[in-house]
Amino acid sequence: MRRPVDAERVHRFMRALSAAAETPTRVYFTGGATAVLEGWRESTVDVDLKLVPETDALFRALPRLKEELELNLELVAPSDFIPEIAGWESRSRFIAQEGKVSFHHYDDYGQALAKIERGHAQDREDVREMLARGLVERAELLRRFEEISPALYRFPAIDPASFRRALEEVVRAP
Repeated sequence: MRRPVDAERVHRFMRALSAAAETPTRVYFTGGATAVLEGWRESTVDVDLKLVPETDALFRALPRLKEELELNLELVAPSDFIPEIAGWESRSRFIAQEGKVSFHHYDDYGQALAKIERGHAQDREDVREMLARGLVERAELLRRFEEISPALYRFPAIDPASFRRALEEVVRAP
């Protein structure tokens, strides 16, 4: 088991990954990496990310960086678990530019809805922090859910009624 990843280790990863980039690329952090960089968690188990575009140079660099930096890396984003929310890229907050790589937090609404659907204790706590910090708003979470709900059939592991109930609990919570 690798040691937990703190903000400094995420920044080291950013610098190292950017050194491997041959073309302009956007990297979207999600999950624990967002929580750590935003400061509501001290560490995370892994760094979840999405590369746009996906390039061989960066894919080849990931296994090496995983070992050199002793990180768990996952190529995963909310759109792997729930339908993609239109306009997510424009709502993905900028973190930093390192060489040819632009780093962003994946759309907060996509992250929050994916966490609500998963429903793990840490996910629920992350959504509470996102609400408390003003990164997402309750009414907009409902609106974004309504936007994606017609496509939930493409995710057979999701029970739409359970997902809606979990979202409504979050929206009603103080």
